[in-house]
Formats: sequence, structure tokens, C-alpha cells
Amino acid sequence: MEFLAGGRAEVRITRADVGKRVSVRRLTGDGEGAPAFTDAVGVLTSWDEGVLSITRRDGTSVRIEESALVAAKVVPPARPRRKVPAAGTRELQEVAARGWPAIEAERLGEWTLRAAGGFTRRANSVLPLGDPGLPLDAALERVEQWYAERGLPAMIVVATGRPDTDEELAAELARRGWDAERHTRVRISALAPLADLPASPPPGSAGVTLSREPGADWLALYNRTGDSGGPTADALKVLTGGPSVWFATVRAADGGTAAIGRLVVDGRWAGFAALEVAEDARRQGLATLVTAALAERALDEGASAAYLQVEADNAGALALYDRLGFTDHHGYHYRRARPGGRR
Repeated sequence: MEFLAGGRAEVRITRADVGKRVSVRRLTGDGEGAPAFTDAVGVLTSWDEGVLSITRRDGTSVRIEESALVAAKVVPPARPRRKVPAAGTRELQEVAARGWPAIEAERLGEWTLRAAGGFTRRANSVLPLGDPGLPLDAALERVEQWYAERGLPAMIVVATGRPDTDEELAAELARRGWDAERHTRVRISALAPLADLPASPPPGSAGVTLSREPGADWLALYNRTGDSGGPTADALKVLTGGPSVWFATVRAADGGTAAIGRLVVDGRWAGFAALEVAEDARRQGLATLVTAALAERALDEGASAAYLQVEADNAGALALYDRLGFTDHHGYHYRRARPGGRR
């Protein structure tokens, strides 16, 4: 990694570069009397109180004391790819789980039991990515016990629709009386075309504002936190969790909130969620405007592919994502344990 400028190392990043992809070299100790250095490349996700946080492509984070910096620079974005990405189902399942993280997780073999106080099925269901390490009936008994201890229904998210998905598990759960619900499609797209979408703010609007935290106006339009008195602490932890999260807001001319969206960048993937447009602001291109702004930010952070999840019966959203260029990758649904269900 080359840091030298005019024959000497320089720190060429500032707090204004938060959100950009950077290369840094830091002093990590002494090795046989000589300084030892470690390099890191990733998105500069924060720089607070003398500590930098950098998120690598694999989703892991490294914290660096400002005083340990030896050299640093912004990495120019690579030429964006415009082809629909190739991806296996497991890769997308893992990326989506990191992008919408549970607050509590426990391993059961290759399954992950997840809970977040009941906020969304995604964060309160089992992610089965292989063998649970027990016979299926014993594993299901443990799942039901684990969720009962938390006052939550036992649910397992089951991927379907491709050779590498979980049709066999779905069939076994059906035979044991686990009910199917909330069929959903996972859709993908190349990222660069999304950033190029023709979009302009409506008259009187200031355009799209991006922030690291969801404001009260964002949360009011999202309106899925499950608490009429405001978002729960669990809901906020899920919404703000993930490697590099951004919240988009479009204000209407009257000062209200016209549209919102959420982005999480994780390596090559940019996950889009919570795309909402106020009822009196629809059919003005605001969904496209928000998508383009978030895609541009994701490109700046080094992503090249996009994904989202949309319920299979949401015809309006499916039509929108068709127009934006998303295509189906696989599907999933939840299997819920039926009280008194047979095994």
C-alpha cells in the first residue's frame, strides 16, 4: 500500500471524510526495536473523541486511536460495475442478517437463534444456514424453548426458489405443523444504474438529506416500530445496526416529511430498506429520488451490488422495483410453530 507523498508519509484524511473508503497505516507496537505497522482498508464510519472506526468489506470493524495514525488517504472509488451481480443464497442471507441485526443471538450448530424484543420477524427468527447439530425434532424443541423464554413466538426463516435453498427444511417443518407466513422476495441489481436514475426533487423541496441516525420525522413516516409512544430501544438498535448505515429524508415544501429510506453498506453489497413515501407526496418520483441518492452514497463507499426484500403480495412495490431494474434472486418465508403442533 503506497502512502508516500513527496518522499514522506502523510495523514490525508479528516473528519469530513467519514463515509468514504480509506486506507490507513497505524503504529501497532515495537518489533525487535523497530516500529511495527498495520494497514487497514475500509469505510471510515466514525471519528469521535480521537478514535476512528473503519469497517472492512467483510463487515468487521477496527478501532484506531488517532494518535497511532502514521499515514492515511481516501481511496478513489473503483469503476462501478453495471452487470447484475452473481451471488449465492447463503451470501445474501448472511449479508442481510448483518444489515438488519438482532440484539441477541445464540448459535445452535449452524443455525442462529435471533431476538430483538419482537421488532420485525427478520430480527426475531432462526436463520438456518446448515446443520443445527441435533436431530431436527430436538433442534425444534430447543428453538421453541428459547423463544418461549423471551415471550416470543418460535419462527424460522426458510429460503426457497433456488437449488441452494431450503425446500427440504420447509417440507419438514410443514409436516410438523409449522405454519407458513409472510412470503417475501429477495431482489438484486447492479448498483451503478441506480445512482444514474433520472430524479429531481419536487418544487420547494431541499432534496435528499442523509444522516447516520433516524430523526423523529423519519421515524414518524416509517411508523413500524410497534409503539405508538415512539420507537422502542430495541427497534432503534435494529434500525441503526449494520456495518455502515444511512437514513435518507426528503422534506416537503410545508416542512413535513415527504419520503424516507434506509441504506446499509456491507462490502460489495448495498441493502435498501424502509423506502416510504407520504400518501400526499406519491407519484412525484420521490422513491426514485431516494434510491438514487442512497445508491450514490453506496458507490462512494465501494459497493457495487444492491439488494432489497419485498413482500410477495406488495404489487405496488414490486412494480416500482421492476422499473428500477431489480430482479428476483430467491424467496423466503417464515415458519411459525403452531401451538400444539405435531412433530
